[in-house]
Amino acid sequence: MTELLESFLNQSPACLWIVRERPGAGPQPGIRPAIVFEHVWGPAAGLFDRRPEQLSGQTVEDLLSPEAARLWTARFTRSFAGETVVLRERRNEGVWFVTLFPLHTAGGARCAGGIAREVSQWGSAEMQLRHTVLGALKAQDFERTMMARFLHDSVGQNLTALGLQLDLIRMDLEGTPAPVAERVIEVQKALGEIMEAVREYSYELDPATVERAGLRVALDRLAARSRPHFAGAIRINVDPSLKLEPQLARAMYQIAQEAVENAILHAACSAIDISVKAARRGFVLEVRDNGRGFDPDDILGGNRGLGMLSMEYYAAQAGLELSVVSTPATGTTVRAAQG
Repeated sequence: MTELLESFLNQSPACLWIVRERPGAGPQPGIRPAIVFEHVWGPAAGLFDRRPEQLSGQTVEDLLSPEAARLWTARFTRSFAGETVVLRERRNEGVWFVTLFPLHTAGGARCAGGIAREVSQWGSAEMQLRHTVLGALKAQDFERTMMARFLHDSVGQNLTALGLQLDLIRMDLEGTPAPVAERVIEVQKALGEIMEAVREYSYELDPATVERAGLRVALDRLAARSRPHFAGAIRINVDPSLKLEPQLARAMYQIAQEAVENAILHAACSAIDISVKAARRGFVLEVRDNGRGFDPDDILGGNRGLGMLSMEYYAAQAGLELSVVSTPATGTTVRAAQG
């Protein structure tokens, strides 16, 4: 029975493993215990770049790059604490569906199990869904543009004309009792506030605003709109000498807008830094926050929503390489760079 079970595990199309904390395995006293792969079965090379016999008995820190080790350590620690973690992990050209879960042992050791199955064959269905969502985003862009033009060309111009008529009325009322003239001034003041609100909303709706006003001006407007909802600091660093093509500037603005909104809504951060700078291959946008961070591959964490798809859409439209790096210790960095 044991031999049959071992054959089943080794020949399974899924990769399976058991990890546990090994107290005292850290290099120095006071360092957290090491996490060790106790047993590994199945096609581990696709996920960890090593065969099962190369993984078994080795620590996460020794096997993986520092960045990958920190990520997997955080995932395993969540499982040790009793959480089931569900991930969609991209490795090279493949996609893996990964489940981590706590293992309760008689000795009380902190252990976790893992099951991973390559699901690249599901990619076509996923791509169809993504194309559907991205098509909806494109249609949304068109509707936003049409609404912005309506507000600017129709509503805005009519309000301007109404304001001019009120100016004429006020001049006609010179010499009449003060309360009447004061009432006209109050109406003009209210009308001016409405005109400013319509103007700002049309700027916010119109994806082409950045092309007319420039990326720095558009980012300043974004920061100004965000501050009433965000008590922290929003810092912008854009080299004024940069000359960006309109399509590139627009995409960077849209990505920055999504990243800032996600940071304000989900990161619990106190600072957001937006920078646009020149690099060897072109221009780079970075949006950093100092919030609690998240695992971008965590399916149950709810962080791969429409905002992430929107950023991927705008990056693809402008030929930008998009990356999201996030950890609980360092916050989140969204980076869009010309490749």
